[in-house]
Amino acid sequence: MAVSNVKTGFLAAGLAVSMVGVGFAAVPLYRLFCQVTGFGGTTMRVDAAQAATIPVSNKTIVVRFDANQRGGLPWEFKPERPTETVSIGAKDMSIYIAKNLSSEPVTGTATFNVTPALAGQYFNKIQCFCFTEQTLKPGEQVRMPVLFYVDPKIMTDPETKDIEEITLSYTFYPVEKPNMVDQTANGS
Repeated sequence: MAVSNVKTGFLAAGLAVSMVGVGFAAVPLYRLFCQVTGFGGTTMRVDAAQAATIPVSNKTIVVRFDANQRGGLPWEFKPERPTETVSIGAKDMSIYIAKNLSSEPVTGTATFNVTPALAGQYFNKIQCFCFTEQTLKPGEQVRMPVLFYVDPKIMTDPETKDIEEITLSYTFYPVEKPNMVDQTANGS
């Protein structure tokens, strides 16, 4: 009977370790799923060569730009223009403005999505400040571009063909940097 309990213990321990592994893998796998499918309003990322092959339609769509900051980020963050009417398939650029209102350098990172969520798979970013962390010096103001296009396939998808407006929303959060003094004291 003791052998049976040992086997059950190893099985339970193996199951626990597996569940922890699945827990850690869930977030990156979900993010990858969203990036590939546009699920939940996640936009697509393309390179300039891919964008150059997209035909431009004579149909237009309104794109609204939204900006938010959270987590105590001491920035002013806003779109230069709150809306633009763009030709579907044409490359366009929007500018967001960020200003560090604090007396210290601050690093932020942006999350993003589009609504309606079904439009995410057709909203393609070629270049975006959201691909990397942004560090602003005290009082520094920067203009941050987003180069994008709306894929013409949005017009033939039965679920998205009637969409007349897309909202691109960014939320900036502070990036916590490790304290260099603490690392030195710990021998890191």
